[in-house]
Amino acid sequence: MLRTSALCRSLVSGAMLCGVAVLFVLATAPALAQSLPTAAENLTPGDLDSEHLFGFTEGSDLGVPGEVELEWETSGRFGKRLGRFLAIDSGLALKVPLTSNFRLAPGITFNAYDIGVPDGPVRTTGGFNGGFIETRLRLLDRRDALFGLTLNVVPGYGTVDGGSGAPARSFGTEIGLLADRELIPDRLVAAVNVGFAFSSVRMDATDERLAGSGFEVAGALAYRVQPGLFLGSEVRYAWNYEGLTLDSLAGQAAYLGPTAYVTLSPRAWASFTWSFQITGGAVGEPGPLDLSGFDRHQMRLRVGYNF
Repeated sequence: MLRTSALCRSLVSGAMLCGVAVLFVLATAPALAQSLPTAAENLTPGDLDSEHLFGFTEGSDLGVPGEVELEWETSGRFGKRLGRFLAIDSGLALKVPLTSNFRLAPGITFNAYDIGVPDGPVRTTGGFNGGFIETRLRLLDRRDALFGLTLNVVPGYGTVDGGSGAPARSFGTEIGLLADRELIPDRLVAAVNVGFAFSSVRMDATDERLAGSGFEVAGALAYRVQPGLFLGSEVRYAWNYEGLTLDSLAGQAAYLGPTAYVTLSPRAWASFTWSFQITGGAVGEPGPLDLSGFDRHQMRLRVGYNF
């Protein structure tokens, strides 16, 4: 049985109170209008596009009709309980808002792994992995409603097991609710994300089928230091389960880290975050962290271009 530490219980309680407080403020702050594509809007005082301001956490915005955005995302994961583990996951997506409230974004993925365990072989692999299609539906526009709310659904297919880097056939889907609000108009923005994911992996070497799922709650703040530059922080708490429907808890982990967003030009932008695991635990394993199902460090770099 997982032994949850006092710090873990305190963090969960604090996260719940923080979430309630943030949602209350989300529901009471005034709204602004959106008029420009992503990069130009975050460079222009009085306008704001919240989608990429927060790192792993995302805002509810999805661009404007007529805007097409090419986005390159690279995520790094490293630090496991045993041996050496480094994973780089990359994706290239074309984001096309079909209406002011609906967007499709097909994409392809790549990866690279450097994994080694004591007295075992080192696995170094990389290349094309698979593809996905993101569907984003805005349920509430924060410029008209009390806060912004968007449903994000991302089914995907891959050819590598993300935990071991071994060849496999994997199918998975991520489902998220993304809420946000400007706490101080044109200056301070808050976001809360709630996500559920499930996947099925069949290993090529053994034909073994593995099924898993996860649940995550995240909150973030971003402050406009100057036009085109936002700095902030985010906290995330994630639970990992065996089975497709949160059947049996395998572990949990909390992450904390800084975030940064910068507009490079009226058509280009970049965002970066580096999160580290601050507490957690794996079922049946000692220690204050879960370094079996989760990573010690996670980073994400995104670069986008509007045309």
